[in-house]
Amino acid sequence: MDVRVESQRSGIETFHVMDVWKAAAERQRTHGDVLSLAAGQPSTPAPAPVLRAAGLAIEAELLGYTETFGILPLREAIAGYHRDRYGIDVGPDDVVVTTGSSGAFTLLFLAAFDIGDTVVVARPGYPAYRNTLAALGCRVVELDCGPQTRYQPTVAMLEELDAPPAGVVVASPANPTGTMIEPSELAALARWCDEHGSLLISDEIYHGIEFSTPGSPATSTAWATSRESVVIGSVSKYFSMTGWRLGWMLAPESMRPALQRLASNMTVCPPSISQFAALEAFGTEARTELDSHVSRYAVNRDLLLEGLPDLGITDLAPADGAFYVYADITHLLDGETSTAWCARLLHDTGLALAPGVDFDTVRGDGTVRLSFAGSTADITAALDRLAGWLPVP
Repeated sequence: MDVRVESQRSGIETFHVMDVWKAAAERQRTHGDVLSLAAGQPSTPAPAPVLRAAGLAIEAELLGYTETFGILPLREAIAGYHRDRYGIDVGPDDVVVTTGSSGAFTLLFLAAFDIGDTVVVARPGYPAYRNTLAALGCRVVELDCGPQTRYQPTVAMLEELDAPPAGVVVASPANPTGTMIEPSELAALARWCDEHGSLLISDEIYHGIEFSTPGSPATSTAWATSRESVVIGSVSKYFSMTGWRLGWMLAPESMRPALQRLASNMTVCPPSISQFAALEAFGTEARTELDSHVSRYAVNRDLLLEGLPDLGITDLAPADGAFYVYADITHLLDGETSTAWCARLLHDTGLALAPGVDFDTVRGDGTVRLSFAGSTADITAALDRLAGWLPVP
């Protein structure tokens, strides 16, 4: 008799960058020289007022279960953040607090889509969209997005589909490219989805990390056009709180009963200590500290965009926001994959980069992602290690 050891739905691709993290940790244990540009997270702790609030919460709060959609003061703070930043009408009832943005996506995909539904994502793009949708039985269609559209989907691409999809996932700024969608194009995407009965899901977790450079689009939000879309937010990226596992959705009223039923059964509530602490993330003191990180990211970005071409790596995404540079290294590979190339780089130099196989199922074997969320000294040292390892251009 056969023993069933795993479900068919679990047979999705792993998140390969985690293998890089594991290899880098082993290298650090044995050599103590790892310099990582592979991690998609800030290199700084949570803001000082958040840390103080966490300590106070441990002393003063029960830290038990909360409302499934999050405590009211936090939902009010998140609503106020969206009102102030985008000038849109958002109230606390519009906000669904979740266990990280990853938890938001899982709940939303379950609430919105049935097995066999078609959902569109961009390629290159964040692999968890594709893999989570696949695990839930959805049919994932990838739009091939290149430099001509800043690696972002367009209405014209949707018009070329055989039929309107059940959902469309966009991210601006995006992982791994850092590129943003023009506000007019995001509005057009939202209108197209409303007109065709498709749910637009706008991943806006990198908002707050944008660079005012010539040609870069301005930041916009899907809810400025359509309140039938879903906006995903998180304290992980701009707010420097990845491990606190706290995200949120701005969700249409019609979807909230389904989200409530699912969330109350699957997670009960988001982490309570993270909720009480995150209240301070939206205050002036925290925002001043966080904006100083963005200023450092801008310096680091410029160092990579100027330094990589000097090393012969010239095919780079524009990096309008977030903290990544996405680079084509096909000309350096000599028949090997970017995964093997990154492994060899780590072995020889202690420098860890993320191979593109996670982000692009077609061309990922020829690309890498470099995170510039670390210190400026780390970026300079990374360029020095690459310069000493790469062939002279």
